[in-house]
Amino acid sequence: MKGRILVVDDDPEILSLLRRGLTYEGYVVEEASDGKEALAKALQWSPDLVVLDVMMPGLDGLEVCDRLRQADDVPILMLSAKRTVSDRVLGLERGADDYLIKPFAFDELLARVRALLRRRKPGTEMLRFADLAMDISSREVTRAQRQVELTTKEFDLLELFMRHPRQVLRRELILERVWGYDFEGESNVIDVYVRYLRAKLRTGNELPLLHTVRGVGYVLKEP
Repeated sequence: MKGRILVVDDDPEILSLLRRGLTYEGYVVEEASDGKEALAKALQWSPDLVVLDVMMPGLDGLEVCDRLRQADDVPILMLSAKRTVSDRVLGLERGADDYLIKPFAFDELLARVRALLRRRKPGTEMLRFADLAMDISSREVTRAQRQVELTTKEFDLLELFMRHPRQVLRRELILERVWGYDFEGESNVIDVYVRYLRAKLRTGNELPLLHTVRGVGYVLKEP
């Protein structure tokens, strides 16, 4: 488990978007649709991070933030449609750790979530699958104690697979996450880099870990 996240918003579409996206990324997600429910769940569930909407009826996000701060130092990422500098400053002064303006890109929210969780739990983040180990901070990869030298893109590609083990990743998703939405290079770039990775991850009698799912994409799994 990568972390427990409480998402608080009175908009059911945003709740659904964040629940699906964060769950897919490996987080355990709990939801609340108003301030009172958020405080109750925070007390019962002890989340590692709270994603908190500012503008809610009844108990608004600023008041929820005040009360959470009285009880805990849980990281709080505020969401708001208010765009002025004074609004952002107010949110941060009331105890939020970060502030994201709506509408937002999910990838940006995810990056901020990861940063806040790293700040709360300093130290090395290690990803492991089978006999494969990846040190995110030093960008070192080993397989069965053997050092695996990777380029920047190879590392980023492998990190994506290791964050989603045993999940079939579609080519479109891989292209978006590793190369970016605006990538205009050759369409076979994924196949080329997967081939590079396979060659570097497997020597001698080592079992293959990267597998092709024809017509769909690729998956990191044991044979």
